[in-house]
Amino acid sequence: MKVPELSDMLTAGMHFGHRSERWHPKSKPYLFGERQGIHVINLEITQEKLAEASEFAKSLAMQGKTILFLGTKRQAQEVIKQEATRCGMPFIIEGWIGGLVTNFEEIGKLLERYRKMRADRESGAWDKYTKKERSVLQAEYEKKSVNLEGVSSLKRIPDAVFIVDIRNEKTAIEETITRKVPTIAMTDTNVNPELVTYAIPANDDAVKSIALVASCIADAILEGTAQRPAAPEPVAKHRTDAAPIVTVRQ
Repeated sequence: MKVPELSDMLTAGMHFGHRSERWHPKSKPYLFGERQGIHVINLEITQEKLAEASEFAKSLAMQGKTILFLGTKRQAQEVIKQEATRCGMPFIIEGWIGGLVTNFEEIGKLLERYRKMRADRESGAWDKYTKKERSVLQAEYEKKSVNLEGVSSLKRIPDAVFIVDIRNEKTAIEETITRKVPTIAMTDTNVNPELVTYAIPANDDAVKSIALVASCIADAILEGTAQRPAAPEPVAKHRTDAAPIVTVRQ
């Protein structure tokens, strides 16, 4: 499994942290130093941590597990949607759905209603309604789609969550910690990396930096999916109504 070269990380601006006065002390082990009041991230550590996180993502994919991609800040939305879709994983880009991890029983009902609404729309079941009624249903469907389309495939709590900015996704972090759901996250110099399971020290504001990390995680998932063991063939059952075998003695 390949991770980006240090030169690619430099080009993407992954090493640029926040101004030194905005740093979180827990990020200190991941820092290379300070330049003109800006903390610089040690990309050799970033490369190592990204490899560890990718290996974890790959192992989950090999087991058929689900990794939810989360990135609601403007710079991350398109990248997260694109990479999650590419590797066949659910995603959230418009805002965390409160209770998705801590109260999935209720959120699951909401998702089920949305799936039924989508199925009825696509099957032509709405044709029996008047034009005005269909218009109301369409408006409701589009409103729900904004937040639910990316996670419509979820039938249970995700097995892990990949997060772009844990400061921006505070509620999601709290929920994953509560339910002990593993997290992979980009951790800039202004956040506590100890809040996540697999911290990837990197600039979480630059689009190129986000894209490089997200694509690496997606590649790992695709690799793991490709290596997933094939399901065993069903064992043929012997018929119980077959005629008994009679041995004729000569």
